[in-house]
Parts: sequence; C-alpha cells; structure tokens
Amino acid sequence: MQKLLLSFLLLLSSAAAWAQTPPRIPAHDPVMIRQDNRYYLFCTGRGIAVWSSSDMKSWQPEPAVFAEAPAWATAAVPGFRGNHIWAPDISFHHGQYSLFYSISAFGKNTSCIGLATNTTLNPKDPKYKWVDHGRVLQSVPGRDMWNAIDPNLVRDAAGTPWLTFGSFWNGIKLVKLRPDLTAPAQPEQWQTLASRPRTAQLADSLPGDGAIEAPFIFQKNGFYYLFTSFDYCCRGVESTYKIMVGRSKTLTGPYLDRANVPLTQGGGTLVLAGDQNWFGLGHNAVVTFDKTDYLVFHAYDAADQGHPKLRVEKLGWDSAGWPVVKP
Repeated sequence: MQKLLLSFLLLLSSAAAWAQTPPRIPAHDPVMIRQDNRYYLFCTGRGIAVWSSSDMKSWQPEPAVFAEAPAWATAAVPGFRGNHIWAPDISFHHGQYSLFYSISAFGKNTSCIGLATNTTLNPKDPKYKWVDHGRVLQSVPGRDMWNAIDPNLVRDAAGTPWLTFGSFWNGIKLVKLRPDLTAPAQPEQWQTLASRPRTAQLADSLPGDGAIEAPFIFQKNGFYYLFTSFDYCCRGVESTYKIMVGRSKTLTGPYLDRANVPLTQGGGTLVLAGDQNWFGLGHNAVVTFDKTDYLVFHAYDAADQGHPKLRVEKLGWDSAGWPVVKP
C-alpha cells in the first residue's frame, strides 16, 4: 500500500512539474527580441517562423514574415524552393525593426542575404507590415570563397552598422553597410573574422571541411564577443554542433580565444557542447532582458528522435570576462 501511495505521489509530482515546464517548441537558428513586455522569436522556416511569449516559456505561433517566397529570391538563387527561409536576425534601431534573412540551396554558396523591416512586431497593430528590401549581399560559386548566409547586424561605437555572416568556405566575414542597411557601404570594407582549416585541394564550389558558421557578435565588458558554431548541424542525433567564442577590443578584430589563438587560425573557446540528452547545440544569439543575459540556441532533442528544439539559458561571465552558461 505504501509503495502504491508513493507511486501515486510521484506521478502527481511529475504531472505538476510538466505543467510548470511547457514542452519545448520546434526551432532552428533562433533569435529573440522584446517589444512591450512580449518576447518574439524568429526561426528558420516557411516564410520565416515567428513565435511570441510573455515569459520565454509558453510560446504561441504568429503569422510568418512572408506568406510566399520573395520573387527576387526565387530568381536569384537556383535551387531555392518552397519559401523555406533560413537563419533570420532581428534588431531594433531608431523606431525600426530590421530582419535580415538567408536564401540558399543547401550545401552551396548560391546564396543571398535579404532585408525586411517593420515598425512593430505585434500582428494586431494596424501599422504591422513587413516591407521587403530585397537582396543585400550575394555569394556566387566560383567567384566567392564565402557564403552569404547566417547574417547578424552589429553596430560599432559610433553607431555605424556592420553585417557579419558566413558558413564554411573561408569562414566568417564582416562588411560595413550603408546607413539604410540595404547594401555594403562605399568604398566597400570587408574583414575575415574567423575561419577553420580547409583542405586546399577541394574545389572552390564545395563547402569544404572548415566547419564554422552562424556568427553572432555581442558587446560586453569593453569587448566584442564573436560567437560561432563549429562542426555540423542538421543531422538530428548525428549533429555535432558546438558553440565557440573569441573576443576583441575592436569590432573588426583580431578576435582571440582564451589561449590567445586568433579565430582566423582556427581558434575558439568552448561555450557549450551537446550531451546524451541534447545533440549538436548551436546557432546561438545573445540577448539582454532586465540586466540578465541569455543564450538563445537550438539543440537536437535525444528524447524526440533528434528534432531541433528551442533552448534559452542564462549566460554568466567569469572573473576573466569569458561567457559561461549558468546551470
């Protein structure tokens, strides 16, 4: 009888815990922002997937950014199909939300980064309307040894906008933008921020084996921190993604890891890697709400056949100023 009662109490306890911890939503390449005490999450998906929440725990789906694929994108990128748009990046400046996004064919650098803007993120607001500004950057196979996906907008101390981006090939790039964000500034200024060794004999049209992508730059403690993802995503339980970081006193670099190895020479300090419960976690963003920093990323759920789910963890900083994930 006592065993039966104990089992019943444990069942009630588990049910209560589940009720307090909502199921994790599907997400890939997430970024987050807050407007009017509501959190908005943008992810890879058909038309760019959008979710909203009042507490970062219980999420509800919102209308996609695009009801159908932008016409310019289907014309510019052979192999782009089905309005499946990758790796959005959201920011707010001078009354405008700017959403960069990636158009590509998997495993190729036939890729473009586009830009859409809005004055509000609330779909119920009469002013809600995404305005697409089309292509900002494009990479061309055989011409470019970089891949125009995974954008992240960052502003320097003077407020000048720069866009970091990149996946495989020769790594992570940085380009200065025009004030309206719609194209590179003139004269064009380009930097390489991070890369990993690539087999020289490979054809330029191939991604190569220098597995680095998904840059995100976050300013803290007088440094610019460059987060990237090493190794491989998109393989479910076989995914090996991990989050790495380096830092620099200047936006354009050089970025060094904790051992002072330049990120352009394959350096990087581990922030977070997978375990037996969560595989291949990465493609992160960093956000600050109410003076607390959060690491936002996706991971492949071992308990759900390796499907990608949203993860949000508090981010701390050690005595030397390096990021650490709080338990």
